[in-house]
Amino acid sequence: MAKKVKQPKGEMSFMGHLEELRWLLVKCTIGVLIGATITFFLSDYIFDTIIFGPVSPNFITYRFFCDLSHHLGFADSICVTEMSFIIQNTEMEGQVNILIWMCVVSGFILSFPYILLQLWNFISPALYEKERKNAAKFIFISSILFFLGVLFGYFVVVPMSVNFFATFKVSSVVKNQFDIESYIGMIKTSILASGLYFELPIIIYFLTKLGLVTPHFLRKYRKYGIVIILIIAAIVTPPDVVSQVIVAIPMLLIYEMSIFISAYVVRKQKKENG
Repeated sequence: MAKKVKQPKGEMSFMGHLEELRWLLVKCTIGVLIGATITFFLSDYIFDTIIFGPVSPNFITYRFFCDLSHHLGFADSICVTEMSFIIQNTEMEGQVNILIWMCVVSGFILSFPYILLQLWNFISPALYEKERKNAAKFIFISSILFFLGVLFGYFVVVPMSVNFFATFKVSSVVKNQFDIESYIGMIKTSILASGLYFELPIIIYFLTKLGLVTPHFLRKYRKYGIVIILIIAAIVTPPDVVSQVIVAIPMLLIYEMSIFISAYVVRKQKKENG
């Protein structure tokens, strides 16, 4: 009769890791569902004030750009005076789907620090003791960066995109009537993409520690990164330099911050290795 093989102390079997992963997904899902439930009861305010806020010419971002335009002596050149488009629903279940997606995305955003905590608990057994002590710092900084990215996406990228697509016309014959799922999809993508992009310094930190990325690599391809950022800024903003610069600067700063963090990690590793 074969002897039962014992697992070395402190090590977990493959099935044990799968069980941990399953519970990670369960806990993260519960966190999102709790956040989604909270936002469901606030759905009227979220839709009327937040989601459809950029549709109004009085939205805070448009007022800021208009004031900036006057301050720089450009008169009303970048002021938003009207939004000449209609948001409509063309599917019977369209508004129900939109409500569900709004709750899920909002729930994910609200529960992001909790999700980070669960991810940290999952990977922490593979970390050194001194690295485990940085849990609170990691979760705090990552959450702040994510929420800053979400705010950047909502207050900068979304209104710029809405204004651009609302005013872009191939002919005066064509009238803009946007489907609600298209509108919500643009907001969802812009906000989440911005939030995740602002996590770039954290991602670079871990990739550098693993030896997959170096500051030399990031500096070498910096020019390509700048070109991509400028192209994105040009796409989502009106055709004026001021708007493009305002969108591009934070994205460039995040990239430069990533280079700085990568260099810091490399210096620290060299110092520890003597």
